Amino acid sequence: MEIDNQSNWDSYVDWKNRPAISNRHGGLVAASFVLGVEVLENLAFLANASNLVLYMSEYMHFSPSTSANSVTNFMGTAFLLALLGGFLSDAFCTTYYIYLISALIEFLGLVILTIQARSSSLKPRKCELGVPNMPCEQVHGAQAAMLFIGLYLVALGVGGIKGSLPPHGAEQFDESTPRGRKQRSTFFNYFVFCLSFGALIAVTFVVWMEDNKGWQWGFGIATLAIFLSIPIFLAGSPFYRNKIPRGSPLTTISKVIIAALLNSSASSSKNSSTVIATMTSSPSPPIPASKDVESIETASSSSLSFLNRAVSDTPACGTLKCTVQQVEEVKIVMKLLPIFACTIMLNCCLAQLNTFSVHQAASMNTKVGSLKVPPASLPVFPVVFIMILAPVYDHFIIPFARRVTKTEMGISHLQRIGIGLFLSIVAMAIAALVEIKRKGVVTDSGLIDSAKPLPITFFWIAFQYLFLGSADLFVLAGLLEFCFSEAPVSMRSLATSLSWASLAIGYYLSSVIVSIVNRVTGISTNKPWLSGRNLNHYHLDRFYWLMCILSALNFMHYLFWATKYKYASVKSSK
Repeated sequence: MEIDNQSNWDSYVDWKNRPAISNRHGGLVAASFVLGVEVLENLAFLANASNLVLYMSEYMHFSPSTSANSVTNFMGTAFLLALLGGFLSDAFCTTYYIYLISALIEFLGLVILTIQARSSSLKPRKCELGVPNMPCEQVHGAQAAMLFIGLYLVALGVGGIKGSLPPHGAEQFDESTPRGRKQRSTFFNYFVFCLSFGALIAVTFVVWMEDNKGWQWGFGIATLAIFLSIPIFLAGSPFYRNKIPRGSPLTTISKVIIAALLNSSASSSKNSSTVIATMTSSPSPPIPASKDVESIETASSSSLSFLNRAVSDTPACGTLKCTVQQVEEVKIVMKLLPIFACTIMLNCCLAQLNTFSVHQAASMNTKVGSLKVPPASLPVFPVVFIMILAPVYDHFIIPFARRVTKTEMGISHLQRIGIGLFLSIVAMAIAALVEIKRKGVVTDSGLIDSAKPLPITFFWIAFQYLFLGSADLFVLAGLLEFCFSEAPVSMRSLATSLSWASLAIGYYLSSVIVSIVNRVTGISTNKPWLSGRNLNHYHLDRFYWLMCILSALNFMHYLFWATKYKYASVKSSK
């Protein structure tokens, strides 16, 4: 009994690189430090990202569309760099060290932005629209360099954190038991809860400070938050278990694909027979305890069979000799990609929350009684809803679904993602209808060329925030857990990073769609839908209808792949 209690976790070490012990390392205590860190980490990131479009336009003097594109490019880069963080965690360093390095990089970037925001000599001089002797000059030269160096250092740090922190927390649970898997599912739900809690502080208190006390306060609070996250993370060091890196997952993927191509072109029918014999006679590959052996073996004979050719006794190149396990791991990752691709359109819609929707709210009446609410605080609606829904989902909806379906998951990851994608369609339809109403008020009040607030409350914009926020909860938590639980152990950090890469590509795609829409409408009508400094001249309602149609097409595309997907493990409740 003593030996069992002191048994080691296979392939895991503690922070001093000693074998991790089962009753000492990992579990809910270790994961709780990760959840606490996520609150501060997301506070630091969203404290500025949620309001950055106004900083870029009002203080750096970019046009609304250029500001929107600058913000989406910054956000996209930050989330895309999560792939780098995930790759390094799987290949070279543990998630523990990747987080610490990334947090220091983000801290440095925020220090640079705080210094620039505090000093008037490091920003363009103040201007006023329509006043000839106070022209608005866009930031350039050394000032622009300082701005973008600070922003993209933050993006690099955020990417590393997003790529390492979620898998670090998920790795703390024993997936060989139903209890451990259920705790891991709870962790992902509360990870999104903590992410939202940090966002709540960011879009209320920090945004208010930025609008009323100055941007140096906003950047300063973000700097303090990411700095405090480091000692909190370090305090959990005695409890963490850290997965030992197993080498580059990209090398394995490339090796299998190239070997399959070369063996296919070089092999004769005799070699093909050898491949089949090898695949059927080899012992079952060692797989994680959470994977169902039978389903993996079935996949090797019926799914992506082209990759089976990578296993050969006489490979076209000796250095490309692959094992059955390597082939099966690559197959699993490749089957994740269509699901990942279908979530990109949702994140393209989410990009609008940080860009055009903020400008819409800024043009409306933002007073609640005597209190003037900053437009960038609008995300408080979906954030609060997520914070309510996440524990309700975990403690009531999922247990009920488990009893009804007699399965361990209750609601599958793919069902959860599908709900989110459907809600995004509804959200964009609502956004279009609200913009039609806003434009009607503009016309009726004769304020089309005025900077005065419109006689319509900004609460109308809350509806699109509410539905898109709900969609984000279902898709992000579902995709994070889906990628982590389905991916091979050696590729989990990289696979989990696909959730953030989806956000990145969505933000980039948003910029591309805006540019294409402007180009096409500019040619056909000589008046682009989304250009100029005055939002009242935009055809934002038409743009939102276009996004609604694209989201609907994407949802049908998702249904095709989701119905074809077979889980690597399907477990009944115990």
